[in-house]
Amino acid sequence: MEVFIMSDYRTEEDTLGPVKIPADALWGPQTERSRNNFPTGQYMPLAIIHALLNIKKAAAQANMETKAISDEKGNLIVKAIDELLALSDEDLRKDFPLKVYQTGSGTQTNMNTNEVVAHKAHQLNPDIEILPNDDVNKGQSSNDTFPTAMNVVALEALDKLKPAVQHLIDELKVKQDKYWKTVKVGRTHLQDAVPLTFGQEVSGYVAALEHDLDYIKTLEPTLNELAIGGTAVGTGLNAAEGMPEKIAEKLSAVYSLNLTAKSNKFYGLANHSGLDVVHGALKTLAADMFKIAQDIRFLASGPRAGYDELNIPANEPGSSIMPGKVNPTQAEAVTMAALRVFGNDTVVTMASSQGNFEMNVYKPVMIDAFLESADLLAGTITGFTDRCVKGLTVNEKRMAELVDNSLMTVTALSPHIGYHDSAKIAQAADKAGSTLKEAALKSGKVTEEQYDEWMDMLKMTNADRKD
Repeated sequence: MEVFIMSDYRTEEDTLGPVKIPADALWGPQTERSRNNFPTGQYMPLAIIHALLNIKKAAAQANMETKAISDEKGNLIVKAIDELLALSDEDLRKDFPLKVYQTGSGTQTNMNTNEVVAHKAHQLNPDIEILPNDDVNKGQSSNDTFPTAMNVVALEALDKLKPAVQHLIDELKVKQDKYWKTVKVGRTHLQDAVPLTFGQEVSGYVAALEHDLDYIKTLEPTLNELAIGGTAVGTGLNAAEGMPEKIAEKLSAVYSLNLTAKSNKFYGLANHSGLDVVHGALKTLAADMFKIAQDIRFLASGPRAGYDELNIPANEPGSSIMPGKVNPTQAEAVTMAALRVFGNDTVVTMASSQGNFEMNVYKPVMIDAFLESADLLAGTITGFTDRCVKGLTVNEKRMAELVDNSLMTVTALSPHIGYHDSAKIAQAADKAGSTLKEAALKSGKVTEEQYDEWMDMLKMTNADRKD
């Protein structure tokens, strides 16, 4: 925390008494108290600050339209907010120094916003008195502005994540089409299974991600419901009639979203079911990403002592001691991110359960976890796509070698000679260390002509049935 000498302070009062505040700070006494009382953890995400500023701006405009505030005051508040929104993130952060781990309603961050807007308005026009609570916060409460901001920034975050997922889908489809008839050994239970093609295997990845994207798109509209207008406990006390609808309309225009204030405010303040269920979709995406990245890094393991079926790009030296080593770093990054998302899902679920009576008091940590998950997935999925999947190639010689050496291709003989005799052939080949063909011919159950006809590896995959 910064250290100030006495001359660098000014004194302001709130309902608890005088507070010394850094002289050049735009915040006021409630922010200063919180800054000192809650110094631990990460800063409140700037996305929340931007959203709160936009909410305050929309509220001032709505209050002017409903004649709840004078045009003189309302326009000054709007002008002050516009100047704050025009600041760079670095400059904006200087006046929003509060941490996530504060009051569970986000009250201190709401008041931080009110105080900064009021002080900025004073800088612009000292002749008009703008009060943080009476003017900037007019018709609002932390209890409805903060959850409104939560939903808005969650939707913003999803808009950044969805293109990243689609980008990966598109790149995987390129590999799917390119390697649709490249036969490889299948594996179930980590053991050899019948053949498939690499394109078919990748098509499973594509389908999983397409489902994940659909889950997100299907569930995200629940976040369009805003708590604004509920004020303290959901009754709307002190909010002008029509104000919530006007705020939702203005925020919809700002964010290009279909937001609505036509919602149950008691639910909006006390429950965060929407955030919980949508984060569940992020967790599902993370689980599928873990599987996809895990498959790719195992199939690329080697090159001499692993599967060695795939070649991954060499983005950086893999070892500080072993020259020439290439590691699946992008897969490691996205799987680590997935683990964080799994943990965040527990945070969001537990936080969502803490709606005591008319108020949930775990709001800041819930939205911080949600935003971290969305940001981590968007970033690591993009990196995985551009720095791993794009440059991924297949070691067709190795794939063919493993298929030729597999005993489970004997499954194709089963319809012709029966399961029991087919199993005996596979067991005999394994015991003798011979090829499957050698064991089959030795059994007397199959002629060489029959074996060559029935053991068509590509035909086994049904790859020609692709629509």
